[in-house]
Amino acid sequence: MEKAVFKSDVSKPDELLKEFFEFADFFSEEDKKRISDAWNCYVSLSGNDPEKYVHVLRVALILAFNKLDADTIIAAILHNALSYEITPEDIEKQFGPVVSNLVSGAAKISFFSKASNTSFQADSIRKMMFALSDDVRIILIKLADRLDKMRHLKNLENENQRAVAKEVIEIWAPLADRLGMQTEKNELEDLSLKYTNPDVFQQIKAIVSQKQDERSAYLKAAVDKITEQAEKLNIEVSISSRAKHFYSIYQKMRKRNVEAGELYDLLALRVICNTTTECYTLIGIVHEMWAPMDGRFKDYIAMPKANGYQSLHTTVMCQGRPLEIQVRTKEMHNMAEHGVASHWLYKKGTNKDNVNESQLGIFNQLQELKKSNFANDSFFNELKNDLLKDEIYVFTPKGDVIHLPQGANAIDFAYAIHSGVGEKIVGAKANGKIISLDEPLKNTQIIEVFTNPQAHPTEAQYKIAKTSKARQKIHSWLTQNNVDFFDERKVEKDEEEQKRVHHRPKAKKKEGEEENLPKVEKIKIGNTSNFIFSFAKCCSPKYPEPIVAYLSRLKGMVIHSKDCYVYQRIRNKDERSLEVDWAPPAVNSDHKKK
Repeated sequence: MEKAVFKSDVSKPDELLKEFFEFADFFSEEDKKRISDAWNCYVSLSGNDPEKYVHVLRVALILAFNKLDADTIIAAILHNALSYEITPEDIEKQFGPVVSNLVSGAAKISFFSKASNTSFQADSIRKMMFALSDDVRIILIKLADRLDKMRHLKNLENENQRAVAKEVIEIWAPLADRLGMQTEKNELEDLSLKYTNPDVFQQIKAIVSQKQDERSAYLKAAVDKITEQAEKLNIEVSISSRAKHFYSIYQKMRKRNVEAGELYDLLALRVICNTTTECYTLIGIVHEMWAPMDGRFKDYIAMPKANGYQSLHTTVMCQGRPLEIQVRTKEMHNMAEHGVASHWLYKKGTNKDNVNESQLGIFNQLQELKKSNFANDSFFNELKNDLLKDEIYVFTPKGDVIHLPQGANAIDFAYAIHSGVGEKIVGAKANGKIISLDEPLKNTQIIEVFTNPQAHPTEAQYKIAKTSKARQKIHSWLTQNNVDFFDERKVEKDEEEQKRVHHRPKAKKKEGEEENLPKVEKIKIGNTSNFIFSFAKCCSPKYPEPIVAYLSRLKGMVIHSKDCYVYQRIRNKDERSLEVDWAPPAVNSDHKKK
């Protein structure tokens, strides 16, 4: 699946650039000059090292496939430039402020290694999300960068391959999906599967490649039949056939708990029409020719996905086997293939205002959530799940479509409508039947919410809410109005602050300076000191400060400083606490003698 993009000698930068422009032939002469200057600049910065400069031109080529503007192409070529002897000011002076901002934004988003910690990951995702809301082209550059690295992942060690592939399947493929970039999303998923589960990948590859002649004849017969019926109605169509991409087959295997060889709905046809009316006419023709399978018709034209995707989907029984058929217009197909990048088509100009981001759910979510205070990693993980996990859509009684992450419930639905509705919710119905507030909603349900003017958010609601918006709003109300609310986010924030304060004094000590106090690592209860315990990481108590023992159900005896904020906020702590003291070992007497 790796692609040898350029045929030219990689040691000859001028020939590589010439080949690039043979593909990307839509730029003006002025833009070509700017792109050439950026290329020559980066080649020089990289020390004429093909291993470094070929990558950035491949990234630029991926973006050129989506016909992005010249500023984006230049920024793609320079996206690693700040690691050399060049500054954002230098880039702005030579290529303008837009390019400089894109390069600087892309440079801030560094991603995970197998050794990355949770805080680093959360910070990286935070920067990525903010970059999305500032200028989507920053993320398009990073997506192209990740795609190219996945195409050439075989050059890394096995452990690093799996770490990068895992990052891609958790972050980048879902992000490409949310941006509507189906082509990139499918390839990222397939390449990730190749390195995270190589045995399954090879199994699926072998099955898909089997009986190609038989499959071609089957699909050709279906294509000919649709074309014949379309011609009778003077409907011009373009039909393509394909096997589903490997990762979608893998997902079906997991969902149905079967081997790839036991799946029959591995084939799909895509029918492109000129108008929306023709799409519905075509789907009617298909259903007349072959029996549709129950529950497999989806109308994404009337109800587009949050990423802007529109199409009609159906699965029919054709010659005794399932066949998926998608019907859409050319404009819908362009959006389905390129997503938000389709708004940047070169002929539409290069002004950011041309990007109709408001039509994409992810941008609306980001603008809302950007106002929130991302206090800690756990909240940001909620945000990540909101934006990147699979989604459902449900309806209000008036027919409005509400998009929610999979697993969301009536409380999340209420807050998605309006915070005032969420704060007063007391009950809900789904398709006319009463449901509990914590019941996960299902696709296409009609949800009705009951409110009471005397109601208010509760801690129980906070615990069962799934979306970051609902949890943030409930959390805010509880911290302001409920004095008994155990603010776990504040505890986490204060715990992190205590760690930072603890490390700062430690860092100030001169190198090689020894402690004046003895090292005491035992505690005593009464006169007994033979206990198994651990020190709380939130306060890391040190001799001789006052301490207390908390009996944790999970961690056993945990020693806190008596004035530890985290300990003070533990509910019912008095019932599970013991008076303890330090038990200086014999080494202390030696210390005194010195």
